[in-house]
Amino acid sequence: MTDFIQALGALRRPRLLIRAARHGIGEYNHSRDFKRVMRSDSTPAPERAVRKLMDAEAELDRRRREGDASYSPSRHVEIMIALMAEARSLLRGPMAA
Repeated sequence: MTDFIQALGALRRPRLLIRAARHGIGEYNHSRDFKRVMRSDSTPAPERAVRKLMDAEAELDRRRREGDASYSPSRHVEIMIALMAEARSLLRGPMAA
């Protein structure tokens, strides 16, 4: 778990992206939103969810930095909301869920 905490701590993203994502954290619901955000049929455990979200976010950030036409800022915000909410849930432990 410390690996993912270090990786999250090392993320450097635009302030506007982070601020937008923070506004959505309170509305995020793992069982409802993860499947939609990740376009998945299942909802994995929080640690696995964070890993999947980190991979998706890294790909979106690569597209953003390269100016790729397929980059979607709204999708990036959705992924960041999910990533931040899942990480927060994982750090708080099972009692907070």
